[in-house]
Amino acid sequence: MHKLLTDSPGKKMLLLGNEAIARGAIEAGLAISAAYPGTPSSEISMNFFQISKNSDLYFEYSTNEKVALEVVAASANCGLRSMAIMKHVGMNVAADLLMTLAYVGVKAGLVIVCADDPSMFSSQNEQDNRYYGKLSGLPILEPSSVAEAFDMVKYAFELSETLQEPVIFRTTTRLNHATEVVSLGEIKPVKKSGHFIKSPFEYVTVPMVSRKLHVKLLNNYQKALDITNQSEFNFITGQGKFGIVCNGVSYNYVADAIKDLQATDQIKILRIGFSHPMPCQRIQDFLQTCEKVLVVEEGEPYMEEWIKAIAQDAKLMLTIQGKKETLFSRLYEFDPGLVRRVIASYFEISYQPPTLPDLRDVPEIPQRPPNLCPGCSHRATFYAVKKASEGMETVCPSDIGCYTLGFMPPLSSGDFVICMGASTGTACGFSKSVQAKIISFIGDSTFFHSGIPGLINAVFNQHNLTLVILDNMTTAMTGHQPHPGVDMNEWGYEGYKRIDLENLIKGMGVDHVEVIKPYHIQKSIQTIRQALQYKGVSVIISRQACSLLNTSATRMKKTAYSVSDKCKNHRYCINELACPAFYLDQDKVKINPNLCTGCAVCAQICPEHAILPLKTK
Repeated sequence: MHKLLTDSPGKKMLLLGNEAIARGAIEAGLAISAAYPGTPSSEISMNFFQISKNSDLYFEYSTNEKVALEVVAASANCGLRSMAIMKHVGMNVAADLLMTLAYVGVKAGLVIVCADDPSMFSSQNEQDNRYYGKLSGLPILEPSSVAEAFDMVKYAFELSETLQEPVIFRTTTRLNHATEVVSLGEIKPVKKSGHFIKSPFEYVTVPMVSRKLHVKLLNNYQKALDITNQSEFNFITGQGKFGIVCNGVSYNYVADAIKDLQATDQIKILRIGFSHPMPCQRIQDFLQTCEKVLVVEEGEPYMEEWIKAIAQDAKLMLTIQGKKETLFSRLYEFDPGLVRRVIASYFEISYQPPTLPDLRDVPEIPQRPPNLCPGCSHRATFYAVKKASEGMETVCPSDIGCYTLGFMPPLSSGDFVICMGASTGTACGFSKSVQAKIISFIGDSTFFHSGIPGLINAVFNQHNLTLVILDNMTTAMTGHQPHPGVDMNEWGYEGYKRIDLENLIKGMGVDHVEVIKPYHIQKSIQTIRQALQYKGVSVIISRQACSLLNTSATRMKKTAYSVSDKCKNHRYCINELACPAFYLDQDKVKINPNLCTGCAVCAQICPEHAILPLKTK
C-alpha cells in the first residue's frame, strides 16, 4: 500500500511538501486529478499516479497543462472534487481555459496547484503567478510550511465549493521540496461518479451568456473579499510600532530574523496566506498601528503595490517599501541572512553580522554545470547531426527538456530556446528568414505537449526544415513520467494505448520520415544527411531509451568500456562527446566503469579503436 494511503488518523509522518499536498487532497476526498509533469510540482502528480492504481482516485498524465485543466474542469462541473497540477510556466499553457473557467465556475471543489520557481532551478523564467489571480479574479492561497500546506489544501476545496470557483494553490520550490512532520487526518470517501446537469445558458460561453457570467464572477469576488478579511490564514503575530507584511516561505525567514535581532517587542508581522483577493480591511487596520512597514515577498512587488494603494485610499501617511535597490530585489530566492540584514537596516536595529571564516587559502570549488548523463542517447544524436551537417550553415532551434543541454560545448546544438514546443514553430520562422539549413530539436514528450501544431504549420506552409525528435521513451527531465508515445505495457500498466510517432507524423503529411538508432553512429549520420538534403519538411526520430532507464533495476546493465594501450591521446572522445564518464589521470584518458553505460558511442569515433569492452573476472 502506498504510504499516502495510510488510514491512521493522528499518526505522524515525515513528508515532502509535495507529498503533504497530495495527502491533504486525498483526505479531502479528491476524485479526479490530471497533470503534465513539471518541476517543482512533479512529485504531487507522481504520487497520484502511483496511488490511482490502488485506490478510487482517477489520475492521468495529460498531454499538456491546458488539457489537464480541461479534464478537471469537466469533472468538477459534474460534482467531483478535482485537482490540476502544474509548474508556473504550465499556467501559461492553461491560461486560455483559466480565464473563461473563472466565468463558468464549478459545482465541486477544483484546486489548481501552481508551483513557482524563484531562482529558476529548473525553469526558463521566474514569473510570479500571483498575477494570474488578479487577472482571472480567482482566489489564491499560499502556505508558508509543509504542515500548513497539508491543512490549507483541504481548506482550498471547501473554499472552492463555497465560492463555486476554482482556487489557485500557489507554492514555491522551497516549500515543495522541504520536509516536515505532519499529523495525518481521516481520509474522506471518494465520490466516484458524478452527474452533469445540462444548462447551456450557464456553460456555453457565447457573448450573451458570458456577459452574465462576468457579473457572477465579480459577485463571487466580493464574497471572496469578505472571506479573506476574516481568514485565519491572514494573521498577525508580535507587537511594536514597526510592521512587516510577508507571505509564503518569506514568513519563516522574517520570524527567525526578528528573534535573531531580539526585536520581538519592536516589530509585528502580518502574514498573508489568502493573497487574492488581498484582505484590504485587514491590511488597513494593520497599517494604522504602524509607523513604518516593510514588505517581504519573493518575486514581484505584488503585495507591495496592493498595500500602497490601500494606504493611499485610507489617507495614511507612513513609509511602505519592499522592492528597492537597497532592500529586496525582484530577482531570485531570498535567504535568512538577506532578510535579517534588510530588516536590521530598514528599521535601524543594531546588528552585528556573524564573522565569516577566512577562506582565502581554500581552493575554489570546481564548477559542475548541468550535463547530459553518461550514455545519454541525445549526446550521440547531437554528434551525428553535427557530422551530417559539416560544411553547412545551420540554425538550430531547440526546446525544453534534458536535451536543452545540447547547447553546451562541444555539442553546441541549440541556438534558440523559448518555451515548450516552440522549436517547431520558430523553425518555420527561421526557414523564411535566413538562407541557412534549419535543424530543429524536440523531445518526444514535448512534441506531444505542444510541438505538433508547429510541425503541421510547417507542412501546410511548405517550409524547408529538418525536425529531429529525440525519443527517449519517457518524460525524462522531470523524473521519468509517461507520455502518449510510451508503451505502458513495458512499464507494467494496462489500459493505455500507445501513439506511434512515425505513423502520427506521416499522417500529418510529412513525406520524409526516418527512424534512427543513435548509438549506431555511421548509419545515423548517413540517414540524417539524406534528411538534410531533402527539400521541404523532413523528420528524424532518434529512438533510444533514456540511459537512466536502461541502467535501472528493470533493465540489464551493459558492459562498461575502458581505454586500452592503443590510445594516442587524440582525445576525440572528450573533445567531441564530453561524456561525464571520461576523466584524465596523469594526462591519460580514462573511463569510470561505474559511470559508463556501455553505449559504445566513444568506441565508434576513436581513430585507433582504442576503446574496448572492459574485461571483468
